[in-house]
Amino acid sequence: MNVRKQNHIRMSVQGLFDRSVDFASIVNHMPVGVILLDLEQRVVFMNQAIGALTGFTNEEARGIACKHILRSNLCGHRCPFLGLSKSSEPICREGNIVNRDREKIPVRILFAPLLDELGNLAGWMETVEDMRSVKARETEMGEAFSMGSLLGRSPQMEKVFRIVPGIAQTDSSVLITGETGTGKDLLAELIHQQSARSKGPFVKVNCGALPETLLESELFGHRKGAFTGATEHKQGRFRLAHNGTLFLTEIGDLPLALQVKLLSFLDDQVVYPLGSGQGIQVNVRIIAATHHNLQQMVQGGRFRQDLFYRLNVVRVHIPALREREGDIQLLLDYFLHYYSRKFGKSISGFSRDALAYLKDFSFPGNVRELKNIVEFAVNICPEGKIQPDHLPDAFQETTDEQQKAESVPHAAPFAQDAVDAKEVANWEEMEREMILLALMRAGGKRKEAAAILGWGRSTLWRKMKQYNISS
Repeated sequence: MNVRKQNHIRMSVQGLFDRSVDFASIVNHMPVGVILLDLEQRVVFMNQAIGALTGFTNEEARGIACKHILRSNLCGHRCPFLGLSKSSEPICREGNIVNRDREKIPVRILFAPLLDELGNLAGWMETVEDMRSVKARETEMGEAFSMGSLLGRSPQMEKVFRIVPGIAQTDSSVLITGETGTGKDLLAELIHQQSARSKGPFVKVNCGALPETLLESELFGHRKGAFTGATEHKQGRFRLAHNGTLFLTEIGDLPLALQVKLLSFLDDQVVYPLGSGQGIQVNVRIIAATHHNLQQMVQGGRFRQDLFYRLNVVRVHIPALREREGDIQLLLDYFLHYYSRKFGKSISGFSRDALAYLKDFSFPGNVRELKNIVEFAVNICPEGKIQPDHLPDAFQETTDEQQKAESVPHAAPFAQDAVDAKEVANWEEMEREMILLALMRAGGKRKEAAAILGWGRSTLWRKMKQYNISS
């Protein structure tokens, strides 16, 4: 079998059939990543699967050292190629790579020598298998309350968990809605991992991260010379996701002109690269996500109604963390255990005051914010239990509006009731009486007591601590 380079891009295989066969068409259909390297470990060829995994195209990677493309923890002095020779058997190692979006991905890599017709060493081959779906099934996150990387035991999350397996087995378009930080990306990847496309690539594109001209090229690809700076062909993310899933996050930010092209693709599964009038058929499932209200955007003329209907075939809503009954405690415990082990800290839990405050917090950034808060606290806390002082400064209400909320005029209506009832001698005594009365009216619920007083929850917590009022 001969592999003959016909030009700087196209290669053919001879000797297997009665005619030459395009080499790229063979390896691009493989569900695992394949990289061919020269003797200096520079990329000669990459298939589409490894392109989807790393974010680099074959054209971009050609001639670049493998370590700069995979960026693996197996690179450098740990590189398995350092111990291989032409007579070596292939070896397999597990590690991780860092893709173009700076995402760490667990992988299994096979390293093997490539020999020429005379048995001499001609180069190297790597196959790279995405291990995220395997790692997601491990018990680290507590399987009783998790599905993949999503964690929760509230009725709201159990509803999401129940419908995912059925959704995964179809090729219908999926629209995932929910506030920022709720885990829409994790749900999209979970649907892919549980589908028949799990061996295919999972390609993510943030529709709000690039200007319209670059985004069109990134999605649909372009031909050489299509615009200034287009010095070579680019496949685009649709083609990289062939036989897999394309995840379009922040779909509400997709420009109207590209909404038309996306709608056209959903109709016929054909991609038209920039600068080419010839369409390319691809097999891709679309999952979209947004924190915007697309129906309102349709009414405002900012999102196409026909595209909304095509994407909204199956809708899954991830509830905000404040709406998930009991999940805050579960997530706090999980992330505390995770970061304590990661940082080598001996932290046994949260103090009663810190836990009460965290449970009262609304978490506008949802699970992402909770995770960041716990990571910060574990960094700050030396040992023992996390105290309120170990929580981020963002919890301290320092804005002008919050200071006004603490002022006497803001709380005047309720303060007057307290003064009439107790005729206290000074403001501190009156403020303490206000808090006690508010807590009595709220049945001990801090959130409701803070609303009665016109304060933020953290303000109430600090005042209770100041006046030694126990929960």
